[in-house]
Amino acid sequence: MSGAFADAQIDAGRRLFGGPSRFLLGVAKLEQLPAGKSVEIAFAGRSNVGKSSLINALTGVNGLARASNTPGRTRELNFFEVNEALTLVDMPGYGYAKAPKHEVKQWQAVLRGYLRGRPGLTRAFVLIDSRHGILKADEEMFGLLDEAAVTYQVVLTKTDKIKPAELGKVKDMVAAAVKKHPAAFPEIHATSSEKGFGIPELRAEIAGLL
Repeated sequence: MSGAFADAQIDAGRRLFGGPSRFLLGVAKLEQLPAGKSVEIAFAGRSNVGKSSLINALTGVNGLARASNTPGRTRELNFFEVNEALTLVDMPGYGYAKAPKHEVKQWQAVLRGYLRGRPGLTRAFVLIDSRHGILKADEEMFGLLDEAAVTYQVVLTKTDKIKPAELGKVKDMVAAAVKKHPAAFPEIHATSSEKGFGIPELRAEIAGLL
């Protein structure tokens, strides 16, 4: 995606994420939500899609966001401050059905309340594992974001694990799928947190939202 960004945008992203990043708090109930001081960007994705790794790669801080050892165990919205100018929100991984039904229902209510009622929430990035493409749980998240009228954008993760030709096919398939969703932004980011692919371009995209 680098062709879509000028050097000045890439530089703005580098400067934004070159400042200090820190964990603010974890929120399990709507009444615990912090006052919105800045632009908020949320990250959503299935369990084990690589959300924590992507947040760590963006901020350049190893271990800032921590993945749960048990997929689907994290049931909190985790808030991080970047350079006193931006808030990143790590939403719990979805699509892992081992939690009791009443817990899942309660959590979905918190999620809906957050998405509908957060004035600073500027964009959500929905992470899709490039090896698997869009699954039913991802479509459900798209529907939730459409319903909440939150603009969202797809970020493909773990692109170093597949061949370039396969990646091209996945991108085309995802692009066709998001066209059907009113709140989806058409540009797709292809990333690898491990190799650093696509990270400068995603930083530039986020810096452009401030």
